[in-house]
Amino acid sequence: MHPYKILLIEDNPDICEMLSQYLIREGYTVDLAMDGELGLHKALHMHYDLLLLDLTLPKLSGMEVLKQLRMKTQIPVLIISAKDKDVDKALGLGFGADDYIAKPFSLIEVSARVSAAIRRATHYSTLNTVSELQSNTSENAKLTQIGALKMDFENYAVYKNDQFIKLTNKEFGILRLLATNPKRVYSKAQLYEQIWEENYYGDENVINVQMRRLREKIEDNPSDPKYIVTIWGIGYKFGDFS
Repeated sequence: MHPYKILLIEDNPDICEMLSQYLIREGYTVDLAMDGELGLHKALHMHYDLLLLDLTLPKLSGMEVLKQLRMKTQIPVLIISAKDKDVDKALGLGFGADDYIAKPFSLIEVSARVSAAIRRATHYSTLNTVSELQSNTSENAKLTQIGALKMDFENYAVYKNDQFIKLTNKEFGILRLLATNPKRVYSKAQLYEQIWEENYYGDENVINVQMRRLREKIEDNPSDPKYIVTIWGIGYKFGDFS
């Protein structure tokens, strides 16, 4: 048994019953909201460790729920929806979703992704809090400086021009992997399997969106990146600052 609490925002009663009963048997506490307005209210006023969010909801769409959530909280969000077009994935992950699970899905897959998302968020949150507390005494930290970036890989901290940059766990994982292997080109499949720790099934938009968000945070000009360089037809590598 574990103490984690999940909010399931889903308007299909059959899916609500199936998912909630399964997750409860897995040891989670599950709360339900069957429309977007109620889901957003609960997410903002109660404590949850993770949200399972449908895209098509009454009263307030899942995308709007996610957009408003990300203005105030970084709680892990897994989108669950029958909408599985590439644009929906890109929009959902671009707004800050942590993962996307297309209907129909297996309960084992949902459980695995829920567990992984909570584990990563809990681990990263703890380390990130320590990093922020130590930001004023970072002169003793082991920093790797490349260009305007200073990276403390032990404490999950990144600074640009000495200003702390708040990265998600996946963004930090991508940056760390590329920066510590500067001469290596990684394909999208290799990045996905190392950072997500799951098999890659050709879902390029997940990688594309994460790269865009990371570049927006660390690059002077995300359209002309210097740190995360695209090697067309192959993948990505860290820029050459030698």
